[in-house]
Amino acid sequence: MSEHVSIHTRPHLAPLDPTDPLAAVESAVAEYRNWGRWGEHDVHGTLNFIDEAKRVEAAGLIRRGVSFSLSQSFDGNGPQNGWRRRTNPVHTMLDTGVDAALGNQGFPHGIGGADDVVFMPLQSSTQWDGLGHIFDRGKAWNGRNANEVVTSEGDLVTGIETAKDKFVSRGVLLDVGAVLGAEHGTPGELPDGFAITPDHLDRVIEAQGASSVVGRGDIMLVRTGRLTRARREGWKEYAGGPCAGLSFTTAGWLHSREIAAVATDTWGFEVRPNEFDEAFQPLHQVAIPNMGLFIGELWDLDALAADCAAERRFDFFLTAAPIPFTNAVGAPVNPIAVK
Repeated sequence: MSEHVSIHTRPHLAPLDPTDPLAAVESAVAEYRNWGRWGEHDVHGTLNFIDEAKRVEAAGLIRRGVSFSLSQSFDGNGPQNGWRRRTNPVHTMLDTGVDAALGNQGFPHGIGGADDVVFMPLQSSTQWDGLGHIFDRGKAWNGRNANEVVTSEGDLVTGIETAKDKFVSRGVLLDVGAVLGAEHGTPGELPDGFAITPDHLDRVIEAQGASSVVGRGDIMLVRTGRLTRARREGWKEYAGGPCAGLSFTTAGWLHSREIAAVATDTWGFEVRPNEFDEAFQPLHQVAIPNMGLFIGELWDLDALAADCAAERRFDFFLTAAPIPFTNAVGAPVNPIAVK
């Protein structure tokens, strides 16, 4: 259990009006905006909650030395279907063993080699959203003008490379699919469109026990079971379609616990369809540019979840460094949980 559990009492937002997403965004921003919290030049947002003591605490969670990759595959058989011009990775060989066997590579004394190249959108598989990925009414993280932060040259201020050594902390798995799925006729999985509320998160923590209490500097992982179903039934609309996810009402819950980052096994982190008649990812709009919260998507949490359930321990050492593509607004990652 984390030694840094920070729960602040904050006013409850009014019930959501599905006809007025802008009012909901404005209300949440007024309560949960972190601009200036770490200075006017900050580029790390909620990753500031991870300090040296937190990493030492996280290292102490390694007891068995068992490790889990939380990454999906990066290949042409992935979930992307062209939505927002995202495609699956295209892997091409530049030199092969065939070339070496034919002796046509031009190298001396019999040496041969293989080389390859990949073309891919940086958010085609397991990834982090950077702080330059989403804007709120023309503003980027920490109140900067979006047009001055992200240009045709990329994110010139909060590029993902600025966070390349920050994602090392205590990880906590909240297996919402396992705890609540059976109540909705899908054991281990949540149905599409299921909005995970603060009450749901609290219920999962209570059911899982003290090791799943989420606190300051933790990286919270939320399993819905959507990837499990995609593996069973095929990708279909896994990328870009309906899914369970965090409710807009969790903004205050995430903010009050001072978590460093949150990741899910879905393509979009928040519930789809969104909880408003006409809206697109309003929780992203509050979380990334206003709270400075890093969001991970398309993570594979199934093997880790099975081990956590068997051991009845839901926290672990987690390292999840993004590939530091300069000026990128997001990046692939191979997260490793160690227990």
